[in-house]
Amino acid sequence: MKQLLVYLKSSKKECFLAPLFKMLEACFDLLVPLVIAAIIDNGIGKNLGGSYVIRMCLVLIALGIIGITCAVTAQYFSARAAVGFASSLRHAIFSHLQSLSYTEIDTLGTSNMITRMTSDVNQMQNGVNLTLRLFLRSPFIVLGAMVMAFTIDSKCAMIFLILIVTLSAIVYLLMRISVPLMKQVQKRLDGITGITRENLTGVRVIRAFGQEDHEKAEFTKRNADFTANQMKAGGVSALMNPLTYVVVNAAVIWLIWTGAIRVNMGALSQGQVVALYNYMSQILVELIKFAN
Repeated sequence: MKQLLVYLKSSKKECFLAPLFKMLEACFDLLVPLVIAAIIDNGIGKNLGGSYVIRMCLVLIALGIIGITCAVTAQYFSARAAVGFASSLRHAIFSHLQSLSYTEIDTLGTSNMITRMTSDVNQMQNGVNLTLRLFLRSPFIVLGAMVMAFTIDSKCAMIFLILIVTLSAIVYLLMRISVPLMKQVQKRLDGITGITRENLTGVRVIRAFGQEDHEKAEFTKRNADFTANQMKAGGVSALMNPLTYVVVNAAVIWLIWTGAIRVNMGALSQGQVVALYNYMSQILVELIKFAN
């Protein structure tokens, strides 16, 4: 990773501004539940009138406009950083491949080098984009939501702490299982790229010796193997949503039950319970993004 970070030097400004605007967007998102709680507790609960509710709704609209402006700006800078990184990396790989000897090229294999230059660089570009655009947003929201929950009610916030630890464990275990499977998928992709190149470069020889059916069967076999591995890896990754939703829904039930008791005790208001629920929903969404 340290070697790859060298290719981000030309995009230092973008790498700084993209997370900065994402953090600002996250801060505005974290203020929304508090405004909703104020509408419920003051505008409706204390019957302050429609003018108060309208003012708070205008505040929500303002937060939304500022938030989407920050999001679009962050998208712009993250895209510039990702494209600049991929361009520098692709030039470096091409220059390195040009310096290899014929023996080294034969050892690596042409299909392997083509995959490195195309598919792998594109995946790295998407990875940089997602890191600056979504990956860094998740810690801001998760930690911010937990801090905001503790400012509202420390007892209910313990549910958030347990939830975050549980979801983090689920994400970690699924990643430990899915990453080796994804590596196998990548190897199968190299094989498909290699056999496709061989068929294209040796099409005359294949026709001359009547090997069309054999090559079709070989390609079908490798493609089926690749599909099976891709389905297996996708199946493990698909467990993310149901497992996280089960855990979060259980935590929501626990939160509402605890919140109802504390509302009856006078320790919490209805609006604060709604705010805690909104913070829990934000944590769910961000952890799923983090895992992806």
